[in-house]
Amino acid sequence: MTETIEKIAAISRISELFTDNFTRIGDGLSDFVNNVRQPALAAFQRMGIPSYKTESYKYTDLTRLFENERFRRSFEPDQFEVSLTDIFSCDVPEFDTHLILVVNGWYDDSNSMNKPYPDGVIIKSLKKATIENPDLVEKYYGKLANSSLDPLTALNTAFVRDGVFIYIPDNTHLSKPLQLINILRSTDDLYVTQRNLIIAGKNTQAKIMFCDHTLMPQNFIINNVTECEIGEDSVIDIYSIQNQHNKTANLTGLYIRQQRNSQLVTNAITLHGGIIRNNLNIKLDGEHATAKVCGLALSDKNQHVDNFTYIEHLKPNCKSNQLYKNILDDSSTGGFTGRIHVAPHAVKTEAYQRNNNVLLTNVAKMNTKPQLVIDNDDVKCSHGATVGRIDNEALFYLQSRGINEKEARLMLMFAFAHEVLAEVKVDQLREMIDKLVNKRLRGEVSKCHSCAMDCIR
Repeated sequence: MTETIEKIAAISRISELFTDNFTRIGDGLSDFVNNVRQPALAAFQRMGIPSYKTESYKYTDLTRLFENERFRRSFEPDQFEVSLTDIFSCDVPEFDTHLILVVNGWYDDSNSMNKPYPDGVIIKSLKKATIENPDLVEKYYGKLANSSLDPLTALNTAFVRDGVFIYIPDNTHLSKPLQLINILRSTDDLYVTQRNLIIAGKNTQAKIMFCDHTLMPQNFIINNVTECEIGEDSVIDIYSIQNQHNKTANLTGLYIRQQRNSQLVTNAITLHGGIIRNNLNIKLDGEHATAKVCGLALSDKNQHVDNFTYIEHLKPNCKSNQLYKNILDDSSTGGFTGRIHVAPHAVKTEAYQRNNNVLLTNVAKMNTKPQLVIDNDDVKCSHGATVGRIDNEALFYLQSRGINEKEARLMLMFAFAHEVLAEVKVDQLREMIDKLVNKRLRGEVSKCHSCAMDCIR
């Protein structure tokens, strides 16, 4: 009863915050974006704050994040006296990328570097794009991220102010990756809403990297939703590296639609974070589309990482392959829900899913729930999940070869993780992640490697 009263009170506070700041929230954005805010808020009020009683969030209770309004809202971009490039540097100094900087959910044009982009490529503030590129925004915005089905998406749609807009025209092959750095920096507790829209035309090729970092030790909540349209014959890789301190709640939603003959790779690497909830929805909406979907999470202390994937096979002859792994230490907890839906007319589908988890202590806990919904019988589908400890026989074998127990355990854990890391197709990025994962497993990563700030984990 008390929990219900608290949730109702929290929903009421959020609704009042929306009403009191409605003009401010919509300032500078197009009517098209602003007109969907009220329906989105109504959808959130109907669904409520996700908790264990919400079927798709049964492993992650977010109620306590919204218990009070101590968090300042990022309704306007914060001003900093120094350039963030002076305190932030990529973990790979020689990494040649198109760097895109987002600070507290706001596209930072002054700090985004390595311009100009190839002919026809548009990368800018989503806020600007709603006014300057209304034809593209209105065609794709809100078409994949359905506010009526997910409360966090509804909340994002109601409060969105800015984010990143990326448009890659037909027949464009980007030789350098797009590296989108999401930075959280504030002297007080901050709630951030960010919305990204990515449109890749026909026969395009691009590698897009999301790197999440915190530069201050305050409490943060970020609700970050990305919609991505992938055209025919396109090859798109999307990598996410989550490396934030333990007082950060990172709530992400990635919605992707693939057209005919497109190829997609996604890989989410979670190195640090207090509460992580990753929602991934992929629609294979054209024949012969393929998706390779991977994730690796390393957690310790009281961290919580929950990955929820929903792969929809809507057309014949498509293939998806999922691989998610977790290594849980101390009192950390995790969740994985993988749902595959094969539509009645999606014959010749191949869909595979695997979730493997290693618990390093008796109190670490992992919940896993693979699911298949198949509406025709001309398919090849499988799913499986394991939760266990380090293989004692393999450990004994290594020790019998003169390797001490600690190093032997580290070798086995890294070998376990490497199957996911091998799916990163950018060599320099993979080498950097390999090093960070190795350090993380050894307990040597006590603060973010990517900045000069001393943020205690």
